[in-house]
Amino acid sequence: MTPFDDLLRQVPAFKEGVPIWARVGTFLFFVLVFQFSACIYLPAMSQMMGVTALMQEDILMAGYAMFTGITMAFPILFRLKFRFSSQTILRIVATGLILCNLVNACTRSLPVLVVCSFVGGLLRMWGTFECFSSIQLRITPSRNFAVFFPVVYCCVFGYIQLSGLTTVHLDYFYNWRYMHYLIIFLLLVVLLLTQVLLRPFQVGKPMPLYGVDWLGALLWSLALLCTVFVANYGDYYNWWNSPHICLGTLLALVFGVLATGRMLHIRHPYVEVDTFRYPKVQAIIALFAALAVLSAFSTVGQGAFTGGILHYDSLTAVSLNWPNLAGTVVGAIFAMYAMTRLHMSYKQLTFIGFACETLFALQLYFLLSPDTNVEKLYLPLFIKNFGHVIIYIVLTTYLQQVVPFKHFFQGLCAVGFIREGIGSPIATAAVGHLFKMMQKHNYLDLATTLDAQNTALSHLPLTTYYGELQRQTLLVSAKELLGYAV
Repeated sequence: MTPFDDLLRQVPAFKEGVPIWARVGTFLFFVLVFQFSACIYLPAMSQMMGVTALMQEDILMAGYAMFTGITMAFPILFRLKFRFSSQTILRIVATGLILCNLVNACTRSLPVLVVCSFVGGLLRMWGTFECFSSIQLRITPSRNFAVFFPVVYCCVFGYIQLSGLTTVHLDYFYNWRYMHYLIIFLLLVVLLLTQVLLRPFQVGKPMPLYGVDWLGALLWSLALLCTVFVANYGDYYNWWNSPHICLGTLLALVFGVLATGRMLHIRHPYVEVDTFRYPKVQAIIALFAALAVLSAFSTVGQGAFTGGILHYDSLTAVSLNWPNLAGTVVGAIFAMYAMTRLHMSYKQLTFIGFACETLFALQLYFLLSPDTNVEKLYLPLFIKNFGHVIIYIVLTTYLQQVVPFKHFFQGLCAVGFIREGIGSPIATAAVGHLFKMMQKHNYLDLATTLDAQNTALSHLPLTTYYGELQRQTLLVSAKELLGYAV
């Protein structure tokens, strides 16, 4: 370890006298707060829709905008870290997230909600990166990313599950805005601790932000947001029969072409074309696209089952976050142990991850019944999240090894185009449309038995057997969808 590494290992952003355990613990607490600070809280969607008169698609659009902001932050994170001190960064991030939460708690304007969520996602990623990068050498003195990324994803995915639990309980017992108030309070604590414990320490001379392709960042962001708009609102507007979807598609193509052209013709674009030329990057993007599709099959099938068949209330549904959390923690520990001790290959671990995703769909296929109790879903959800976090850890670690540091953060952005950007909304829209087609087809097939010749139905009221027809149609369609997933 060099003297410079030894200095960074002491987490020098803190004032003298603050013990090491308090420095690491403080930054981990900051990460928790930033991961809770989503600016838009999707678990509280139903109550938020009732209060703000926004549609489900509107709130989902804001959520997707937040993930787009997270993706677009990657290429400039390293530059920002060496431009500002940790104390300044944390002040900016905390103050910005407070403003975003205040606005999102009060506004009913969809454009304002989307813009604030995008900015909030960018700030959330910036603050999380600053904290983890500052304690990286405390986590792994040798900068072993097979140790570092499991810790990162365990914290990030684990805190997301805890955030969902907190949001739903505050929403159920109080009001959805209380989650915003709680986050604002925690961010004020972050500002207080930043003022009391940190100092304006900066390693080396501040790096200027000259040469950053801000126009390229804007073009890529607009291209992603327009694509998300098409996927998110396509079913509501009846796809390309609507001028809104046609315009959104046209704008996505225009912004995408402009961003690509700028990437090919200027000296330092926001995302360099060399990033996409690494063969392994293309393979990683393809694997994340496959994961998005498989996850969409499972999510749509699970949502139809727990919501349409079992009719879980919000507290029962969010209780499933506990096996999700357990699967995330155990999966991260297993991935770390497998890469550092067992020396398993990335291919083997990726196979295990996708096998777990497939096993979840297979288990859920055989559990589809109105008599299934909630405890039977714990093991499938544990296995799903066990595999999910393994895939994220392994592919990100592999990306770090096959892409030089010069393009690594741009590689994260390129992968994020699918991983956090357009992959999930496109896959969910396609699978949701397929599920609707299955429902219509199965409804017509099952309804042919409801006629005057069926004596078993003659003593039942019309509403009873048509209600059962709806339930059986949903069950058959969900089972068929999961069968395709497997």
